[in-house]
Amino acid sequence: MLDGEQPKPRRRRGRRRGRRAAGPPETGSGKPGEHQQLKSEVVDVQSSTTPKPPKTRPHRPPDRLRTVHETSAGGLVIDGIDGPKHNQVAALIGRVDRRGRLLWSLPKGHIEKGETAEQTAIREVAEETGIQGSVLAALGSIDYWFVTEGRRVHKTVHHYLMRFLGGELCDEDMEVTEVAWVPLSDLPSRLAYADERRLAEVAHELIDKLQSDGPESLPPLPRMAPRRRGQTHSHARSHRFDPTAHPQPGRRTNGCGPGP
Repeated sequence: MLDGEQPKPRRRRGRRRGRRAAGPPETGSGKPGEHQQLKSEVVDVQSSTTPKPPKTRPHRPPDRLRTVHETSAGGLVIDGIDGPKHNQVAALIGRVDRRGRLLWSLPKGHIEKGETAEQTAIREVAEETGIQGSVLAALGSIDYWFVTEGRRVHKTVHHYLMRFLGGELCDEDMEVTEVAWVPLSDLPSRLAYADERRLAEVAHELIDKLQSDGPESLPPLPRMAPRRRGQTHSHARSHRFDPTAHPQPGRRTNGCGPGP
């Protein structure tokens, strides 16, 4: 190195960061048009090797169930309602459920066009048990929800305390498996549904009031207008109640046929 000359700075080598990724050259390197050609070839290879996603149908929200409101009426018919409690019996119906169990409940059914709830209770008791009664007081109402035949049903059932007038206990109704006279004291253990067991407790209180203070002490019946149109869920009956038939007072049996 001669005098006066400055030493050349050494080129500092950077640390090697790793191998260069394979692929088309960066823009500005190579011959003009080479980058575009390589890029198109890479796209063609990817398009031929990458599977296309399957076609999916647009998501459809689940169909909403149509809500139907139904109203029914029934009654707890008591024979011997004016006598000692240990002699009082109530008419119950038994139906077999899907599990094969016999479930006991109060007779009831849909309110038809032109009927009040009280008239329906009298008719349904006659159709499902074969006996006839008169309404004394309201026991209360039960409402519940269930799904059937693609419909969501809200059902309300009005129940009444009824006095036995006559007739023969019979299970000719196609929807009823058995009918029976059950002692009033056995209702809590015989009735299958808790709501109807609570109605039986109300009946005990009303019977006590009836015997101690007379029919005038019973609460008045709620005012209910006749139904203007029929309901779509009414079931066909094997026989209909004949309002012209005259009851035979004092006749009671625990099955079909004449009483004692």
